[in-house]
Amino acid sequence: MKVLVIGASLSGSAVSKLLVQKGYEVYLTDANEIKDKKALEALGIHVYDGGHPEVLKTYQYAFVVKNPGIPYTVPFVKYFQDLQVSIYNEIEVASRFVKQYQYGAITGTNGKTTTTQLLSELLKLKNPINQAAGNIGLPLSEIVLKYQDQPLDIALEIAAFQLLGIETFKPKVSVITNLTPDHLDYFTNVDAYYKAKTLVYKYQDEQDYFLLNLDDEQVVNYVKDIKAQVITYSTVQKADVYIQEDKVYYRDVMLFDLGDLRLVGMHNVSNAMVASMMAYLMGVSLEDIRTGIQAFKGVEHRIEFVATINDIRYYNDSKGTNTDATIVALKAFKDPVILLAGGYDKKTGFHDMIPYLNKVKDMIVFGAVKEQLKAIYPKAYVVDTMFEAIDVAKKIASKNDVVLLSPMCASYDQFRNFEQRGQLFKEYILKDLGK
Repeated sequence: MKVLVIGASLSGSAVSKLLVQKGYEVYLTDANEIKDKKALEALGIHVYDGGHPEVLKTYQYAFVVKNPGIPYTVPFVKYFQDLQVSIYNEIEVASRFVKQYQYGAITGTNGKTTTTQLLSELLKLKNPINQAAGNIGLPLSEIVLKYQDQPLDIALEIAAFQLLGIETFKPKVSVITNLTPDHLDYFTNVDAYYKAKTLVYKYQDEQDYFLLNLDDEQVVNYVKDIKAQVITYSTVQKADVYIQEDKVYYRDVMLFDLGDLRLVGMHNVSNAMVASMMAYLMGVSLEDIRTGIQAFKGVEHRIEFVATINDIRYYNDSKGTNTDATIVALKAFKDPVILLAGGYDKKTGFHDMIPYLNKVKDMIVFGAVKEQLKAIYPKAYVVDTMFEAIDVAKKIASKNDVVLLSPMCASYDQFRNFEQRGQLFKEYILKDLGK
């Protein structure tokens, strides 16, 4: 049977290898150059790069696998959609080849990566080969290729784009951490984006669990028709998972002590509540949960401490690619904050920031949206690049200030991705220390 894979990113290449291993005839195409083309062809994959040739429309495919970042409106994708060919994503396809994997599926606008990484660390205390996969960077197909159908627990970060291509995927536990407007350069409106997130629990049943965040009004309003068992959680009100006397409980079971959590901010308390509850439901012992909470240092590029130089603290929050993420970051600090923001415009607007700008001592804006950001904070310093913004911050910062890179934007105007932006930010700061 023939299968067409559109997009040769990490997940596209991985699922192509998996499908070939399972006996499919795979056609892989990408609009750009595919660097490992020869290696893929050596496996028996038909590889087309630099565009999508018309000949690919002449074959009959069992199904199509689409890179989640490619919109359905792209003509080449729409062609197969109009023919009513099933279009899946890599997670859907990979999960069909294994029956013994247990998934903790995490989606939401913010908090996904921290929660996924923490859950992964807790699951590894149960079994060292348990993995984190999905939007966090490792395709599920890579895990299936390596471990086949061994019993595994997977912490799976799933973006809204990936949920659109799911038809049977069934996690043991799922959560929507929160909902705020994002990715409106991909989705037609906020409603479409929010509804995509709710697909995370669509194929669960009464043997599964959905964790409901009572602290997020949009999540509470949007979730409906849940077949899984619902477990509520909250940092401020009565719920199944709650805080009492600086400890987190699930009903009458103490999960962990807040004093053992090394992450800053109430948002990270919420993330830890989710990860610990998921781990508990997936069979991790209470002793291991508490050990893992104590050991977890956080996620790179998410309110990540970089250095203290001349009594000024520098933090890398490059993963803060929308206003809500930046608001959360600002709330984590009591000292004055010099905010570095800017980048690629995701069409979400910045007006949600206005009520929180009183937490900002100074703001330095850069990149494609610098003028839009200056419009909401007229006193802002305007520069072209992130590096110029750092230079200005060093000049104007005073003792005990926090210099925070939390861009509110994607990175594509000047960087490959938020990881590169964050890494270069850290390197530029640390060169002053000779590191």
